[in-house]
Amino acid sequence: MVRENREDAVILAIESSCDETAAAVVRNGREVLSNIISSQIELHTLYGGVVPEIASRKHIERINQVIEEALAEAGMALEDMDAIAVTYGPGLVGALLVGVAEAKAIAYAAGKPLIGVHHIEGHISANYIENKELKPPFLCLVVSGGHTHLVKVKDFGVYEILGRTRDDAAGEAFDKVARAIGLGYPGGPKIEKAAREGNPQAIAFPRAKVADNPYDFSFSGVKSAVLNYINGCHMKGIPIVEADIAAAFQKAVTDVLIEHAMTAAAEFQMEKFAIAGGVASNGTLRSGMEAACRERGIQFYHPSPVFCTDNAAMIGAAAYYEYLAGKFAGWDLNAVPNLKLGER
Repeated sequence: MVRENREDAVILAIESSCDETAAAVVRNGREVLSNIISSQIELHTLYGGVVPEIASRKHIERINQVIEEALAEAGMALEDMDAIAVTYGPGLVGALLVGVAEAKAIAYAAGKPLIGVHHIEGHISANYIENKELKPPFLCLVVSGGHTHLVKVKDFGVYEILGRTRDDAAGEAFDKVARAIGLGYPGGPKIEKAAREGNPQAIAFPRAKVADNPYDFSFSGVKSAVLNYINGCHMKGIPIVEADIAAAFQKAVTDVLIEHAMTAAAEFQMEKFAIAGGVASNGTLRSGMEAACRERGIQFYHPSPVFCTDNAAMIGAAAYYEYLAGKFAGWDLNAVPNLKLGER
């Protein structure tokens, strides 16, 4: 049953799109009553990246426990929920299916509405949790292992994609470069740590621009440039300074992200700008974006690191606005691994 006063709602949210099994209880889209995350990073580190089949199996093992923990931490039961929300795309199909099947079963058994949430919309909505005053319109840069999107948030649940990556996502490029210089997985935190000891001006890596869309991104070129530089050092017998490579690469990527974002903010006269996604926890990107916004008089928003990586609280935040709009899913809800933002 849906409450008559729909503005007051408590939602159980589930996220299982990649390698985190997560559940959260969120009230009115902004108050997190619990946020439980079971990470598989240590397991996948053994293989240098996420293994989809292993991820799916671990989700099956952990999902019931994670949901029980989320409800217990919130001090609530299933009957106290107003809706059940779940990520249904994009992501790894097997991993998504675990969460979708679980959410459908719980919603059906408990007689609660079911809400399907887009994973990227969840990342954007993470900004609402700690920034109670934030409302659309604003510009948001979503940067993660699988996605790099520059999005105009016109209203709650209404988006216009201004630019996206043509090849590697920013986080994916971090992972590949980290592997190439021997830092291992996950690449983002390891590159950032190594870069603190390096000189970002030591190596001139390229900053790619896409001719037919100034807001699209391409990171395969800078990734290839790093690999070529390393190979060149090996052939010439030149010592490889990992910290300098990490610092120069990180600067090349963040420079492009900041430039594209600020160009769009100026063109569309946006007074508010937010970042989201796993790479949004990168200190160099965050401080650079904050400085760029300050120079231009733009309000800057960002989630805490725990809400940047995959989590269910962000799914609960996004689901609340779907709940208000009465956008509920049917029992035929399915995983859509390549779901585009704005699609239903």
